[in-house]
Amino acid sequence: MRISGIDIPDNKKILYSLTYIYGIGTTTSSIILKSANVSPDKRTNELTKDESARIQGIIEKNYKTEGDLRREVGENIKHLREVGAWRGTRHARKLPIHGRTKTNSRTLRGNVRKTMGSGKKPSAQKT
Repeated sequence: MRISGIDIPDNKKILYSLTYIYGIGTTTSSIILKSANVSPDKRTNELTKDESARIQGIIEKNYKTEGDLRREVGENIKHLREVGAWRGTRHARKLPIHGRTKTNSRTLRGNVRKTMGSGKKPSAQKT
């Protein structure tokens, strides 16, 4: 099955296979299935054409997914950079934006510790 230009896996339950679409998680997927009157326990390959058409119609009408959503997120980040917001500068430097940014930035720049003793040879070695 194909929705929003994405191939959805056939052998999984429809509740989880809808999450392969960017912008749809499990909560949104369950809401979509309730409004389409489709059982979340059904496998994707068990769906009828009518059920898949209803699901696709609900997604296209009510939700922003894939390319449109990616474009909007990119524009939001670009706006933060242009304004000079703190979050925009963190995005530009590819550093963490939320949380304990002092210590968590090691994830992105590697385990580089900028202190006096780091990288120094032990005194017992000859130079």
